[in-house]
Amino acid sequence: MSDNEVRDIGVDVAPPKRKCEDKNCPFHGTLPVRGQIISGVLESKKMDGSAVVKKDYLQMINKYERYEKRRSHYSAHLPPCLDVEVGDKVRIMECRPLSKSISYVVVERGGQE
Repeated sequence: MSDNEVRDIGVDVAPPKRKCEDKNCPFHGTLPVRGQIISGVLESKKMDGSAVVKKDYLQMINKYERYEKRRSHYSAHLPPCLDVEVGDKVRIMECRPLSKSISYVVVERGGQE
């Protein structure tokens, strides 16, 4: 790859403007992405190279014919070329397991929710 070239990951997302040397970056490394695409809010990025993404959703309770609010937390790898801060909307995509709890990677900032 040339100096400013990014890999096509097969999904319609905006590629990052910065270059990184992360081998687990889907744009500049060799990490393949597949499966689910989840939109959520970046809740924490205190881990080194990883982040926690929160997804809020509604679950129907048939007995009461009402919805209840629920949330899920996903641990995701955060490539250094993506400039995201806590509270930003992000899109994560499924990848191979990178650790015990990380099977997702952040692919875009500002995904629709």
